[in-house]
Amino acid sequence: METKDKKTIVQKISLKEESKLAIAQRYYNVLSAISTTPLTKREIQLMAFTAIRGNISYSNNKQDFCELYKSSSPTINNIIFKLKRLGLLIKDGGKIKVNPKFLLDFDKDIILQISLLHG
Repeated sequence: METKDKKTIVQKISLKEESKLAIAQRYYNVLSAISTTPLTKREIQLMAFTAIRGNISYSNNKQDFCELYKSSSPTINNIIFKLKRLGLLIKDGGKIKVNPKFLLDFDKDIILQISLLHG
C-alpha cells in the first residue's frame, strides 16, 4: 500500500500466536532476520524463553529449557556465552537476563515498525 507522497510504502502484516512464548519467539526471529548477525533457531528459542522466565541463571529454568527444546546444559552455556558477547543477554545482579533494549512485555499485543531508509 503506498501513501500519498509516493515515496513511502506501508505494509501491514498481522499474526496471531497462542502463547507469549510463541510471540517472543516470533519477535526475536524478526530481529534476527533484519540483523547483521542472524541467530540460530535455538538461540532465538533461548532469547524468548529467557525473556518470558526473567532469567536463565536458575537451574530449574535451564532444566525446563532443556526439557522443552530437547537440549543440553553445555549447549545452553555455549549459547549464553555467544548471546552475551553479542550484547543480547547481560549479567544483572548475578543473573543472566535479556538486555532491556530487546525486552518487551509479551503479555501485550506488539506492533513493530521497521523503517528501511535511503541515505
